[in-house]
Amino acid sequence: MCLAKIAVEAATYAIDKPYTYLVPEDMTLAVGCRVLVPFGRGNRVSEGMVLELTEDLPGGPVKAVRLNVDGDPIASQQEIKMALWMRQRYFCTFYDAIRTILPAAVWYRYKESWQALSPVVEGLSRRESAVLRLLQDGAMETEAVVEHEGESAVTALYALEKRGLVARHTQSSRNVSDKHVTLVSLAVSGEEALAWADANRRSAKMCDVLRFLAQQRETTMQELTYFTGASRQSVIALEKRGLVSLRQQEQYRITTQRDYTQPAPPITLNGEQQRVFEDMLQRTESGKAGVTLLHGVTGSGKTLIYIRLAQALLERGKTVMILVPEIALTPQMMARFTAYFGEKVALLHSGLRMTERYDQWKRIRRGEATVVLGTRSAVFAPLQNIGLIVLDEEQESSYESESSPSYHARDIAKYRCLAENAQLLLGSATPTVESAYYAEQGDYHLAQLPSRYNCHSLPRVIVADMRQELRSGNFGIISRPLYEELRQNIERGEQSILFLNRRGSSRQLLCPNCGYVPQCRRCSVYLTYHSVNDRMMCHYCGHSERASFECPECGTKLRHIGAGTQKVAEELAQLFPDVPVLRMDADSVTMGHEAVLREFSEKQVPILLGTQMVAKGLDFENVTLVGVLAADLSLYVDHYRASERTFSLLTQVVGRAGRGEKEGRAVIQTYTPNNEVIQAAAEQDYKRFYESELRIRRLRCDPPFADLFTVTVTGSDESEVRRAAKELQQSLDYAAKRPPYDGLNLTVLGPAPAAVVKINDRYRYRVTVVGKNEKHLRGLLSHMMKAFSNRSENRRMQVYVDCNLMDER
Repeated sequence: MCLAKIAVEAATYAIDKPYTYLVPEDMTLAVGCRVLVPFGRGNRVSEGMVLELTEDLPGGPVKAVRLNVDGDPIASQQEIKMALWMRQRYFCTFYDAIRTILPAAVWYRYKESWQALSPVVEGLSRRESAVLRLLQDGAMETEAVVEHEGESAVTALYALEKRGLVARHTQSSRNVSDKHVTLVSLAVSGEEALAWADANRRSAKMCDVLRFLAQQRETTMQELTYFTGASRQSVIALEKRGLVSLRQQEQYRITTQRDYTQPAPPITLNGEQQRVFEDMLQRTESGKAGVTLLHGVTGSGKTLIYIRLAQALLERGKTVMILVPEIALTPQMMARFTAYFGEKVALLHSGLRMTERYDQWKRIRRGEATVVLGTRSAVFAPLQNIGLIVLDEEQESSYESESSPSYHARDIAKYRCLAENAQLLLGSATPTVESAYYAEQGDYHLAQLPSRYNCHSLPRVIVADMRQELRSGNFGIISRPLYEELRQNIERGEQSILFLNRRGSSRQLLCPNCGYVPQCRRCSVYLTYHSVNDRMMCHYCGHSERASFECPECGTKLRHIGAGTQKVAEELAQLFPDVPVLRMDADSVTMGHEAVLREFSEKQVPILLGTQMVAKGLDFENVTLVGVLAADLSLYVDHYRASERTFSLLTQVVGRAGRGEKEGRAVIQTYTPNNEVIQAAAEQDYKRFYESELRIRRLRCDPPFADLFTVTVTGSDESEVRRAAKELQQSLDYAAKRPPYDGLNLTVLGPAPAAVVKINDRYRYRVTVVGKNEKHLRGLLSHMMKAFSNRSENRRMQVYVDCNLMDER
């Protein structure tokens, strides 16, 4: 008797575990196959994945697997192990994890329909009779029955099925199918084909087909019919005569990145780069897993080292993964890597069409691509024999997922490097405090690039005091020092980048008389005004409404408060009327990041204005000026990473200037010019910032000295959410003071509302647990989450746990 341990998709976190099912004798299963199984009291069909096969006798009655969905395994043993590890570390179900690992294109959609087998009979409940009567007119899907008869109809359907009065059918369809093309070739020799054509001149189109194939040997059906004018029926008629043969071939739906025929220039490393390259190469050849922090100033040539390492490792039969934090960075990086590696490079990021991501994934899985370049989710690419994983700009918060499972790409990369004895290289001009601390303690190896490539100097930084601007009567967004630098740049034909991490026109509209501010109906935030379409929008839930410029409370005209990128673009148009400005933010990049950057580069547009996507990774020789319009925007936020994030953003954006032969300048606009973080960023002094920040972190027990677990309770009733969060805090505090957890030195704080307490009509309250991220503490939190979900009074609420959040959510 063959049994299978199966992870079931329908299982919630509280009951997520392997379930035992009987494998029918006529069914062949393997670990990693997806199956359909009956689950729960109603035996509702659910998808599952085989985790283990065993010959052990069952301890009691077991249900049987109904269908092998894939035939062959869709997940490898390594991917299943990774999903099980993620389940334990990120407080998610196995299916949450495996759906994150595998591409969306491989998953199926299931439709469950019901058909009546008998007319209405006596002895049924009122609800069962109503449902059976409804099905007399024809088969219906479960959702349609529920919509007509209410939620209780599901129970009635299962009861009717047990009595043999209705039949259930499950249909499946995959999100994306493989694409195939029909290839046509001669089934006879070229001489025979031409002889047949000469003897059958009345069949002109068939003759044209044979003559074309005699020259081309093999071509696609589409090309053949296009160039000859013949129909598909003519080609099939030739096949029936035995003159041509048809075969199906899979075709990738991948956008060509560049012309691979142009050879890339050889890479020449300077002394500092060569030392780092040789040291990293030696580490990859050691056969041991390890982490190296590459701390290099902006423009120090870290990318050149990545390329040289990839070249050396590919020669040794290894594969390489390069991760970047933003989609905006991938076009430039992709152009550089394809120049050296051609079709060996696969690109993976969320901006690609689902079909293209799926085909790239297949290329990687088949070993056709040996270099993977992409954003956060590319860390799951099915590369084999990995030699090196690079996390460029490792400090960026975009490497952390905002949805369950809330993983960080750095953690997944560490796991994969440990599993494959590979090296992880963390590159940054402004590493996270934790990474710098681990390097200082010897947990990470430290490599440094203290100088810019080709000995270019760092940009000269001007700090513009916006308080003085206000005193002198300048109420605009552009300070006079920045205006002067922009004017000089325009006259010299040089380019500038302006950074403001807020899209829209005005932060909000405000009534100067009564203080009314338009607020989102579903979230506890004010609406942002967008001048392009005269609408007010919520950047949390997406709610949008027509802007009203009169206060609904007192009728006073509303005033515009604060500024976003749209407002800045309007002011620039007034200051420099004939100067083109490109805007790059979430509202303006409908044509794609690559198109915007290409236009900026090729047309030499004088000014590029944007949000965070222009702050890092961009490399344009003619950009000699960078302006930071609101340096204080992220500094005074209630989050332990606020100073780190501000220093990093300022340093990164300033580093976009002067990367060519011309001198670079930067203007930082701030209302607090004496702030230590602003001063350190202006001087590009990471050591000064790091030492100051580390002292504060040690005093506050923030990472790296402890880990912060955020336990969030969400629900639609604020009083119930607050009550549940308080009970959770009391339970955690009670457990923390008793064995076996009393030795973990845990501190339980809260409950407290989230920074934005309501999003999309759901309230959020949090409990913070301060301790070390180890197995016993994760076990305690997991136990508390399951106990919370199993309590009937909490059934309308959800609880989830995050560790060391990079951003306030």
